[in-house]
Amino acid sequence: MAQPWRAWHCRWVRFTCVAALAVLLASTVGGCTGTHPTTGRGSVTATATSSRSASGTTTPTATGSVSSTSPAGPGVGVWRLLPAAPVTSLPAPVAVWTGAELLMHGFLHYPDRPVTFAYRPATNSWVTLPPGPAALAGLQDSDVAVWTGSQLLVLGPTSARYTPSTNSWQALPLGSRAVGLGVTAWTGRQVLNWDGVCCADQSAAGQVYTPANNSWQAMPTAPLQPRRSAAGAWTGRELIVAGGYAALFESTHTPIPYTTFDDAAAYDPASRTWRTLPPMPTPREGATALWDGSEVLVLGGSAAVDAATLASGVAYNPTTNRWRSLPTMPFSRSDFAAVWTGRQVLVWGGFSGPPAVATTPPNGEAYDPSTNRWSAMPTAPLRGRANPVAAWTGTSLVVWGGADFRGQQATTYTDGASYTPPAH
Repeated sequence: MAQPWRAWHCRWVRFTCVAALAVLLASTVGGCTGTHPTTGRGSVTATATSSRSASGTTTPTATGSVSSTSPAGPGVGVWRLLPAAPVTSLPAPVAVWTGAELLMHGFLHYPDRPVTFAYRPATNSWVTLPPGPAALAGLQDSDVAVWTGSQLLVLGPTSARYTPSTNSWQALPLGSRAVGLGVTAWTGRQVLNWDGVCCADQSAAGQVYTPANNSWQAMPTAPLQPRRSAAGAWTGRELIVAGGYAALFESTHTPIPYTTFDDAAAYDPASRTWRTLPPMPTPREGATALWDGSEVLVLGGSAAVDAATLASGVAYNPTTNRWRSLPTMPFSRSDFAAVWTGRQVLVWGGFSGPPAVATTPPNGEAYDPSTNRWSAMPTAPLRGRANPVAAWTGTSLVVWGGADFRGQQATTYTDGASYTPPAH
């Protein structure tokens, strides 16, 4: 049996793909979702995917016992609720941090229409922006987004770029294959996308978009088997990809048991070559990966599609070409947000535990590579959820939105909060 939130997610995807809508909720990961690599240095996950749902959604906000700020004290960080966003329902927007604002683009429905808006921490306010183009009809894919330093690129069904300096959108060409749910990274010159898939597809192919000449180019073949739900991150020189899972299907469409991978590879865009890396200590799929300046950290996920979530993590050091095991997180997680602050990794949200009885972790956690230890973050003034948008602003973690897939119908959220770690 598939994990409850993934089972719902897959049903949603298959339906909306047939309906020719842009589909899928971004995940940091797992099952039917895609990986959220981050590049650090205040960057936001680049592989959030934008969805247009075929079913209604509800959008509860923080109420009841939650408060607008978390208790403060010596060595304790502070949570604060964000003001109400300009939307009341928005399943999984794509999002990027520009250095000054968190840009989000997605699709409202009934009627289906695009929307773009931004949260500005300096004024603690939201601003509505030009909505952007409608999704391309009939395209079975989901959006991914990156920030180039001057433009928001939304690749996939939207296929357009937003330029804040002119407050305008321009159309972009489509790639030759799906981009959604894959590992996506911005190199400073190109967008790298590997393992992009839709619906029940699996892939080992990749493609590169170059804004300078507004064109796509296929990546060389990777030394890995076709898969989905791999993890990956950009190191400043290479795209590291690892893990994932695959399932073969007989002619009767009866699934053969899943295979979870521990293998890994690195792609160098300068030489357009792949190299095979040592395998991870253990196989995993649906993990979250990010670069901390010296290692690629691969956190959480699960050892198999139907298995309980993992509290373990591993780290790959390109200098030594070795993996090491990380201390376990206090709570196992999948489908969570993670950012690098320049000093520590902050994780928040996601699901924890065996699939049939998955829960939401009661708090986030911080990992300090210098001490190789995890510590608990204060409880957030938000309900637990999976796949929130997340960004590091330079001083605070901002989380917004997300969803709960544990029921038969997804519940989406449009509230958010910021967390400022204690000063050091």
